[in-house]
Amino acid sequence: AGLPRRIIKETQGLLAEPVPGIKAEPDESNACYFHVVIAGSQDSFPFEGGTFKLELFLPEEYSMAAPTVCFMTKIYHPNVDKLGRICFDILKGNWSPALQIAHSSAINPGLVMAPNPDDPLANDVAEQWKTNKAQAIETARA
Repeated sequence: AGLPRRIIKETQGLLAEPVPGIKAEPDESNACYFHVVIAGSQDSFPFEGGTFKLELFLPEEYSMAAPTVCFMTKIYHPNVDKLGRICFDILKGNWSPALQIAHSSAINPGLVMAPNPDDPLANDVAEQWKTNKAQAIETARA
């Protein structure tokens, strides 16, 4: 009740036409809070076969402000810190009101599939990704 029409419409669209490999559902008690589960696909080595839980929260200023997305599942990734916060340009300075909740969710599989150690949030992980990629992949798979 009292939700902006845009959030209601986007949520209905997300539930009616889910993004492949992503399950995103609003919380029963707070329609601005989503439980998100993404699957590590075949092309997401070393995360293939993994299941990753995330939280997505729409701020009061949504759609002028980006959603907050955080990994709940522990992941060894140069663009995700120990608290699960994500460093990804679309969630930071490159957010646009033209984007939707689905874009927020959809970018996460792309992030999981393509670690970018040149724009890290976890410097130690990025350093290992650059200097000993085989070990970083082994650690990520574990």
